[in-house]
Amino acid sequence: MATPHAVLTHALEQFPTDPPAGPTRARRLGLLRSGLLIGATTALTLTVLPGTAGAVPGDASTPEQAMQLVTDASHKLEVVSEQLNEARVVLERQQAAVVAADQAAADAQARLDALDGQIRQLARTAYTTDNLSELDVMLTSDSAEEFVSQLGTLDAIAGHTNDLVSEIAVVSENAATAQQAAEQAEAEAQQAVDQIAAQQDELEAEIATYQRQYDALTAPQREQVDQVHAGAAVAVPSAVLAPSGAAQAAVDTALAQVGDPYVWGAGGPDAFDCSGLTQYAYSAAGVSLPHSSSSQSRMGTPVSRSELQPGDLVFFYSPVSHVGMYIGNGQMVHASTSGKPVQVVSLDSLGSYNSARRVAG
Repeated sequence: MATPHAVLTHALEQFPTDPPAGPTRARRLGLLRSGLLIGATTALTLTVLPGTAGAVPGDASTPEQAMQLVTDASHKLEVVSEQLNEARVVLERQQAAVVAADQAAADAQARLDALDGQIRQLARTAYTTDNLSELDVMLTSDSAEEFVSQLGTLDAIAGHTNDLVSEIAVVSENAATAQQAAEQAEAEAQQAVDQIAAQQDELEAEIATYQRQYDALTAPQREQVDQVHAGAAVAVPSAVLAPSGAAQAAVDTALAQVGDPYVWGAGGPDAFDCSGLTQYAYSAAGVSLPHSSSSQSRMGTPVSRSELQPGDLVFFYSPVSHVGMYIGNGQMVHASTSGKPVQVVSLDSLGSYNSARRVAG
């Protein structure tokens, strides 16, 4: 059985410190008011559990106290880990919004350049000696009808010019607004990275404390702690029949990972946390899920416990901080907790069932 260890050294590498670069442009602009960058400037808020930093204070004086401290720490660590996963989802969304804003900015700049060229051409057309002013029209017209006709042509040129000038003004105003939106989204993305890094440091410190106290337990005590958060493993069923091709592919993929180690923040292919496993399994089925149990609990459609089918996602704790995949017969497969590999357990083994969602079939 694997034992807990500080396994998050790779996690910061998963969170890029620089937002994706947008197209090169003369002026940094952003999304036009058409709404392409919906929610790009939404600030990221991380919910930190009270007492998260140093959640396992002091040393236990008895094995029973140590076991309880480790049990509590194990759950809190999973909650923090899933908060980090949720923060990553939000950060990736912000960075994608900045990319969209950059593209919209480039389009706006190209439009401005094109309109500027048209205005210059119209100015040359309207005011070169080859064309007539209103006075020229009056003096050179042979008849009233010719005067009216030529004057109408000048008015049409002037009207078209005025329309283009108005359009340029609107585009310029939108571009200025969009530039501010892009800069704000980019700044918030960087702020999110900083917040994630701070959470990462706290989590790594707690892992070290958890490791020390876990190692101090006897083998039976360790097993008891693991079962509280992982459930007692049962044999992998020989066959699981899911209601759709996508659900079947997801179930088969998840079950194929049984025995792989639990690693906080991992999404495969050789190690997983809870939401990383379900994301990986459904990716094999062509269904995209965010790497966050909280976000996954809002995907698809809700399913009552009595109507669960293989492939449904099942969630635990309130607020949600753990996810598994139902495989039928009252069982689920999940990446359980540090110290336990991916395994099949009874749906009732965690004792903290929250809800279920169907994301395929």
